[in-house]
Amino acid sequence: MPGIANYGAFVAAIIVFLMIPGPGNLALITSTGKGGVRGGLAATLGLILGHQCLMWLAMGGLAALLAAYPPAFAAVQWLGAGYLAWLGGRMLLAKPGAAPLLHIRPHHYLRQALTITLLNPKAIVFYMAFFPQFLDPAQHQGIATFAVMALTLAALTGFYDLGVVLMTHFLAARMRAHPAIGQTLQKVAGVFLIGFGIRLALSK
Repeated sequence: MPGIANYGAFVAAIIVFLMIPGPGNLALITSTGKGGVRGGLAATLGLILGHQCLMWLAMGGLAALLAAYPPAFAAVQWLGAGYLAWLGGRMLLAKPGAAPLLHIRPHHYLRQALTITLLNPKAIVFYMAFFPQFLDPAQHQGIATFAVMALTLAALTGFYDLGVVLMTHFLAARMRAHPAIGQTLQKVAGVFLIGFGIRLALSK
């Protein structure tokens, strides 16, 4: 692939990155559980857009800017941590039979998944450090090379998230007959979101 050193390894690394548990995966599962396949696909689009924004921002030097100005990085970091903790707290405090925390209208799922992705400054730094490892300086073609990387990331994210959506929808359909299980899983998801928020706030 022009400008990309070891394209196969690049693809494999992205797949591993997507499989690492994190707020994005949890948002995808929660959106599917609440809004079905439609909600999950909307969240998938939000995650794809978020990753694309972060990748191009990182390539544009935003990661270097955040590293040069620690207060700016810390502000984004705390904003992201607070957002995750707020979502987790709402899930923990929700009572049985209460209105869904995530509205059924798909654009809400997209917006939430996009927000969770963009409020993770660590991801920007990750992209800044990750993509250069696969650039071939001798064959690099500038924007064209970055575009191939971006399209690869978008395609792999879409395929992976679609698999997660279908699996989650399959399992959710079998748990609707047991509301107590769904409530328990919602509480567990809330704890994980709060944990992700705390980890983001305390990470250096």
